[in-house]
Amino acid sequence: MGTSFSVVARSVTGLIRSGNEDSAFTGSHLIAVADGMGGHAGGEIASAIAIKILGQLAPVLRSEAIDPDSFDDLLLNSLESINEEISRTVKTNEELTGMGTTLSALALFKSSGENKAALLHIGDSRCYRLRDNELLQLSRDHTVLQELLDQGSVTPEEAAEHPQKSFLTQALMGESEITPVLEIFDVAPKDRFLVCSDGLYGFVTEKIIKAGMKFADKDKALTYLIDAAFAAGAPDNVTVLIADLTAGHGNELSAYLGAALDE
Repeated sequence: MGTSFSVVARSVTGLIRSGNEDSAFTGSHLIAVADGMGGHAGGEIASAIAIKILGQLAPVLRSEAIDPDSFDDLLLNSLESINEEISRTVKTNEELTGMGTTLSALALFKSSGENKAALLHIGDSRCYRLRDNELLQLSRDHTVLQELLDQGSVTPEEAAEHPQKSFLTQALMGESEITPVLEIFDVAPKDRFLVCSDGLYGFVTEKIIKAGMKFADKDKALTYLIDAAFAAGAPDNVTVLIADLTAGHGNELSAYLGAALDE
């Protein structure tokens, strides 16, 4: 039997933001968050482009007839389409020069009869999994700070206040070379996933994220995490998607959030 997502989601404007540069998509087999940046209103446009193009794949990705190789190709090729559309948009409006977006997307599929999840990731939005009371960060930030951490140049304690914590090494900007991550994970019946922008994890601890994810009721979990971000000051936009695995193929009740909702 296949699996699908049961999702709750919210995208809100941060306390010092005048607009929401985050976009998100929720569907039965695909969830995604994009965090835009740069240009005159460019962040909103770039993240909406990414989410709208990816969201168009949802009906295809939901099909059990698609083979695993084609599944990977569709996800990776979507990034080329996003980059091309961002490039076209900038060329028609020079004020948008420098705009770009992160993208973290989680998709369910079957391979050799086994249920799997594919994580498509570029930038510093994040994906977590809660399994058997253990919270695991599945994505790896494409940031200068992450590279410094990998090199051992800074400690995790120093990282929290590091001046380069938000400097991206990769993003979808329409012209840059990208090396996206596409990783495949096994899924278990009681897995719970979180996909979020840095407006959440950048201002609350992993301990708080885990506490929120442990609420049995997804709506309470979502409210807890959003409230925690605002209690911490929430200067940036906060986008949170919480998804539980459910048995069966599910209904394709897809939705757009944030800047993508207004497009």
